[in-house]
Amino acid sequence: MLRTCSFRLFAMGMGALLAGTAGAAPPDDLDARVEAAMKAHGVPGMAVSIVEGGENVVARGYGVRRLGGNQPVDPDTLFVIGSTTKAFTAAALALLVDEGRIGWDDKVIDHLPGFQMYDPWVTREITVRDLLVHRSGLGLGAGDLMFVPRTSRSRRDIVDALRHIKPASSFRSGYAYDNVLYVVAGQLIEAVSGQSWEAFVREHVLRPAGMDASTTDVADLLANPDRAQPHARIDGRIRGIGKQEMLDETAGLPQVIAPAGLLASNARDMGRWLAIQLGHGALPGGGEGGTRLFSEDASREMWTPQVHVPIQQAPAPIAETTPQFSSYALGWGVQDYRGVKIIEHGGAVLGMQSMVVLVPSLDVGFALHINSEDGVVLKGLMYELLDHYMGLPGRDWVGDFAAFKQARVDAALGALDAIAAQDKAKGAGTGKPAAPLPVYAGRYADPWYGPIAVELADGRLRMDFEQTPGMRGTLTHARYDTFRVDWDDASIEPAYATFALDAKGEVERITMQAVSPLADFSFDYQDLLFTPE
Repeated sequence: MLRTCSFRLFAMGMGALLAGTAGAAPPDDLDARVEAAMKAHGVPGMAVSIVEGGENVVARGYGVRRLGGNQPVDPDTLFVIGSTTKAFTAAALALLVDEGRIGWDDKVIDHLPGFQMYDPWVTREITVRDLLVHRSGLGLGAGDLMFVPRTSRSRRDIVDALRHIKPASSFRSGYAYDNVLYVVAGQLIEAVSGQSWEAFVREHVLRPAGMDASTTDVADLLANPDRAQPHARIDGRIRGIGKQEMLDETAGLPQVIAPAGLLASNARDMGRWLAIQLGHGALPGGGEGGTRLFSEDASREMWTPQVHVPIQQAPAPIAETTPQFSSYALGWGVQDYRGVKIIEHGGAVLGMQSMVVLVPSLDVGFALHINSEDGVVLKGLMYELLDHYMGLPGRDWVGDFAAFKQARVDAALGALDAIAAQDKAKGAGTGKPAAPLPVYAGRYADPWYGPIAVELADGRLRMDFEQTPGMRGTLTHARYDTFRVDWDDASIEPAYATFALDAKGEVERITMQAVSPLADFSFDYQDLLFTPE
């Protein structure tokens, strides 16, 4: 009886809070807060969009497009929005569903006859819906090294290689985030519509939405002078610490993965996207060819949870961000913050990060984009804005997320120190590998990645990931038959390569793992198994 009464009082209070803040204005100190967070964490540039009640009340740029430059970020400056692109791919499929050309539960092989997963049963059963919700059985980030940081493969090549990726769990048994099935979704859109993903999204999503500056094409992005440049900290012991520096934007934006994360947009256009989402597909002020982008049924489908996302209790100082429920829908995450449902998705790609958040009960949405990898600013400002619109006391969430990140960095560095100390105690790093260096040289292949070459030149071993242009590195003996690979391109995560020798003293296989405990999951070295060709 007491619990019922308490819940009723809580619900009444929350209802009053939501009703009282539905028409709230943006924070009075928004500009000062954004600029202070950027300065404190070295973010060169940022774009912010806020929509309230269908109106784009904020579309602003802050800082500069590139470090050391004087060209300001403005409301029209393009940012690559990373995995928040997935919602656009889902919307493109929703349009085909609205037209009756596909169904969410159609079998993929009915539209892509040559498509195969590792398990023939999964190949027969996997649906269009399954492509979008991360429950296929593939492991976290499985196959990402086929296109991260770049690739010479076509989209079709990537789809064909899927049949060689072994599942990490059974089909539809749980959640594991992937990118590769969104590449399949892009290929499916092409098979059904007769247009590439790029053309279909441009003509049937962006143009009708009034998002005229946004682009699906990397070449178009690079030709636009009003674009943000990517930045990262890559000169420290692990990525994410050290000096901020500009990255080569031409070296990490492979067009083939566009359906998973390469759309580029700006503050103005993202405001329209937020309004369309909050309007359940209705175009703000009407639009080209009608008043809706997609149907209300499609909107409901895209926001309906499909798979449970396991919840881990967040540590202090961000413990209050732990949701009571967390799930993944079609291109969107669905969870709660302090009991209020939010629809959200983050994105990160080559020195850029994005966060898109919708609060349907408040009719509020916002999008944040930065041209660096300092995600504490994005996450912190996200929760500061949520607190503002929910009428909660102000809090320095940026500082709290920074403290959380620092603890993770300290733990990672401690782990590396422990490995180094263990090697020293065992003398592992002072000896020589079991075989002469020429034994390790040769050509090897992994079933899904493809070929690599290990060559001996000038007394050094060099590794070349041949289908990833420019992914070449030098091998330095670390311990026993394990070598550390430091890539010529410092933006690629260093890796350990362990050679296993057979009874004849010849290389039988090579396995790999990232050096950094905090390496991005897209560097899925641990899934590779190279054997001699």
